[in-house]
Amino acid sequence: MRGKMLWFNEEKDHGFIATDEGERLPISGAGFAGGKRLQGRCAGVEVEFEVTESGGERVATGCVPVEQEVPRRARRHSSRGR
Repeated sequence: MRGKMLWFNEEKDHGFIATDEGERLPISGAGFAGGKRLQGRCAGVEVEFEVTESGGERVATGCVPVEQEVPRRARRHSSRGR
């Protein structure tokens, strides 16, 4: 399943993901694949994850950021030599 990170608090080890279907799912630090939590500002980062049930609540697990192609920057033209 895909969605976007809403936020993740590193100190509290907790955050939320908005699914593409509009559902808001909680995620803990243990919910990231390989223990690799997102750090810093992560709001809007596209992620892939699985949905499981824990204590009667749907939660995100196995979360990994989706690799997005970085757009190339325009070349800057120097005004030297003109």
